[in-house]
Amino acid sequence: MLYKECLLISTTRILYVVVVMKYIVCYSGGHSSALVAIEAVRRYGKEDVILLNHNISPEVEHEDIKRFKNEVANYLGLEITYANMEGWEHKTPLRVCKELGGFKFGMSPVLCTYHLKTKPFEKYLKENWEDKKEEITILYGFDKNEKSRIQRRSSILGQQGYKTDYPLAFWDRTIEATEEIGIKRPSVYELHRHANCIGCLKAGMQSWYLVYCLYPEVWQEAKETEEYIGYSILKDKFLEELEPKFQQMKCQGMTPTEKVNPQAFWRKVEKELQEIGQISWLPCECSF
Repeated sequence: MLYKECLLISTTRILYVVVVMKYIVCYSGGHSSALVAIEAVRRYGKEDVILLNHNISPEVEHEDIKRFKNEVANYLGLEITYANMEGWEHKTPLRVCKELGGFKFGMSPVLCTYHLKTKPFEKYLKENWEDKKEEITILYGFDKNEKSRIQRRSSILGQQGYKTDYPLAFWDRTIEATEEIGIKRPSVYELHRHANCIGCLKAGMQSWYLVYCLYPEVWQEAKETEEYIGYSILKDKFLEELEPKFQQMKCQGMTPTEKVNPQAFWRKVEKELQEIGQISWLPCECSF
């Protein structure tokens, strides 16, 4: 445990008030946040660590992510503290954006992130720590290669009076992978770079090809949401415009994955489609 000693002087005696510091792990269910949780408990003890999670609808948060975050919490001997959006069980990112009439407004973050995660997080801090900001440190899973994210998050929360720390970037590490403690990371990492929602609205075309191949219901709902809102999720094309090319790619057995560098992935796609003479936006024969 880490304590903060406050010296109070009165006319008759000197008093020491001991404040127990708490460490709030932004516990997303991804591998990096799990490592932060483990490092925090090993350094400070489980009594002073809080695993704060925002539960996401099982329609878009893979069941193996839920398995993973529960297994890590059980290993640490901690309950997960939830700060959820009301109605989270059915309010997927697409439905949140549809209700609000847009995917993002101006320079704001994607609306689903704010309403499903940021807003409940701010509400939790206000209700539990508004008058005790000096008693907590908020821990994030950014690593040493994410300097801009560290600076931005430190600035935002620092302006609100909160202290942050980044164990994967600044601490001497005691663990590099949860497999070291017998917990397999979520299966989504076999194809994805991150444990984000299925159909992440911040992801690029490569990720949406994966959605097209593996999650047709999410793909269809995303197309319908684009039509309803009148704006595309991606910057330059609606999903419906991408569908013919994705059909060609799927017909040719091109593996849907985010584990390949995007530039290399699309170079390979264009090369293979050129070799078979299918480089148009028309569907291939196997789609009929």
